[in-house]
Formats: sequence, C-alpha cells, structure tokens
Amino acid sequence: MKTFYPKDLSTLEFYGLLQGAVAPRPIAFVSSVDSDGNVNLSPFSFFNLFSSQPPVLIFSPLRRMRDNTTKHTLENVLEVPEVVIHIVHFGMVEQMSLASTEYEKGVNEFDKAGFTQIKSEQVRPPRIKEAQVAFECRVNEVKPLGENGGAGNLVICEVLVAHVNEEVFDESGKIDPRKLDAVARLGGDWYCRASGASLFQIPKPLRNLGIGIDQLPEDVRNSIILNGNNLGRLGNVAAFPTDAQIAEFGRSAEIQEMRIRFQNDPDSLIDHLHLLAKEALDEDDVDRAWLILLQRT
Repeated sequence: MKTFYPKDLSTLEFYGLLQGAVAPRPIAFVSSVDSDGNVNLSPFSFFNLFSSQPPVLIFSPLRRMRDNTTKHTLENVLEVPEVVIHIVHFGMVEQMSLASTEYEKGVNEFDKAGFTQIKSEQVRPPRIKEAQVAFECRVNEVKPLGENGGAGNLVICEVLVAHVNEEVFDESGKIDPRKLDAVARLGGDWYCRASGASLFQIPKPLRNLGIGIDQLPEDVRNSIILNGNNLGRLGNVAAFPTDAQIAEFGRSAEIQEMRIRFQNDPDSLIDHLHLLAKEALDEDDVDRAWLILLQRT
C-alpha cells in the first residue's frame, strides 16, 4: 500500500489521484444562462444526489488549476440561480465531451455539440431534447470550498421538475438502467458505461435482518474458496435452512455420491462442497448454496 499526503504533491497530481480513485462518478450535464440570456452547456463529474425531500442535486465546478479562473457555469449561476441538469447516456457521450471544450464566453455549446435546444417549463436555461433525463432546478446556494486553483464550489440545486423519456421505464414504472444506458466518469480520458455485463443486482439488506458473516460456520467463514462477496451474500440471509430441508437435500444423488467419494477425506469433502456452493452463488442461487454448505457432516 502506497501512502500519499496532499501537502507532498502538486494540486494537479493529487487531483489526478482523487479523480482516478473516486470513480465511477455520474455526470451532470448542466445548462445555464447569464444575466444577458447567453446560454452555456457544460459537464461536471463532481456531482451526485444528496436529498430526496427536498430533492437536491449538487455539482461542483472547480476553479481552474492553471490560472485560478472560474468557469462560465459558476459565473452564470451566481447571476441567474437556475440550471437544468441532464443525465448523460452513451448515445450522447461524444457530444458531451465536445461541449466540455473551453469556448469563449457567449459561445453556445448547444450549437457546437449539435444538441437541440428546447424551452424549459420553470427555469430560464433551456434543456437538451436528446437527453433521456433532465432536471429543472433552482440554485439554492453556491458554497465556495476555497480560493485557490482546484477549489470546488458546491452548487446546491433543488429539483423543481423532472423530465424522463418514457422509453427508459420498465414494466413496473421504474427507470431501467439497461434502457437508461448511463455513462460515468473515471480518471484521465476514461469513462464507463452502465450496461450489459457491468450491471448486476444485490438484494438490499433492508429487506431482512441478515445473520451476518460472524454467524457463518467456521469452515465457511475461513474458506479459501469462497471470497468476500460470497460471504457477504451468505450473511445476508435471515435464517439458515431448516433441518428438514438440509436432510432432504442431503439425500440427492449429487450429495450422496460426493459423501461416498470423500468418506475418508473430510477436508476434501468440505472443499468440494465449497466449490459447488460457489457455483450456486455465481448463479445467484443463495438457497441452494446454503443447502450445499450445510452438508459438511
């Protein structure tokens, strides 16, 4: 493990470390206007959701490290405290990147990046027609975090209205991440796409009181085959299978054959049970995994 202290690195060097490690980060694609009505469109990856009641989004334009100047978006929200925050999807990521170019003040990035500008309902900045999700927001506060280059400015935005493309909803009326196809920021030139094999589900612990890893049998807890994720999933069950369920599963041909094969080698029996349980966990079958693991005697 290598240790770094901010005081020992330049601002740019530590920024690169932070940006590479704190990832992936969602991207706020922000439209704003100045007091003369000039439109600006710019992406910010220092961004997230911070409250649902009231609904609050926060993004942070940094002061430029090379000359300590501020970005047009920050200047605009101090003049006109309203924004539209769009969620970036894969189909617009190259255009979004183009919009991050530091054009001169007064240049409309909607035009430069080829987006269609449409009128918002409750705020002055326009929104992007091609976006899947757009939040019209009032800026409640801008909180500077410092005065030097690299310092952030928290733009605290209260959502007034949300626009969501009907095509990204699933049958239950929730946003389907596979249809949203969101893009997130990593370090340097790297991005990631929330789709395909990169998507997975984990049952929320709030649905039940998980027994915890500390309650797993010792051989399971100290397994050289099961990894931390496997143990976390096993510890998320509310209770072990019943003795009747364990006994019934133990009568299966697969388990009976394994017992005969390793009747004189209990350590190998446990290893093979763990391997079989891991296969079940990889297939998201936690109940079967537990029934396998509890056949150790």
